[in-house]
Amino acid sequence: QVDLVESGGGSVQAGGSLRLSCSVSRHTSSRISLGWFRQAIGKEREGVAVIDLGGATAYADSVQGRFTISQDNAKNTLSLEMDNLKPEDTAKYFCAASSRNIAAWMIIQRPDAYVYWGQGTQVTVSS
Repeated sequence: QVDLVESGGGSVQAGGSLRLSCSVSRHTSSRISLGWFRQAIGKEREGVAVIDLGGATAYADSVQGRFTISQDNAKNTLSLEMDNLKPEDTAKYFCAASSRNIAAWMIIQRPDAYVYWGQGTQVTVSS
């Protein structure tokens, strides 16, 4: 069992920055990989940035170069630094955890591989 709680969402103008955080509480000794997903109204949930069990990262093409994912194991925290935000980044952002050993470039396309999900935090970017 893994509990995930996101924070840091909000409203910002285009070009601005936000930092999302996910507090990770583990109730299992199994290794887990973590990632950020988002879902805009009327759209499917999509992978934004993930870290696999080997520590490799992957990003959606739409955020490459603007977003940075990081993990602090000592603080049990996953973060997403989002710079140069665009209106199309508007969505609810979710932190997720998976016990699957799948490479980052592949698992970012596999929301179904993630078993544990946070409640999400809203990010709204105005033009």
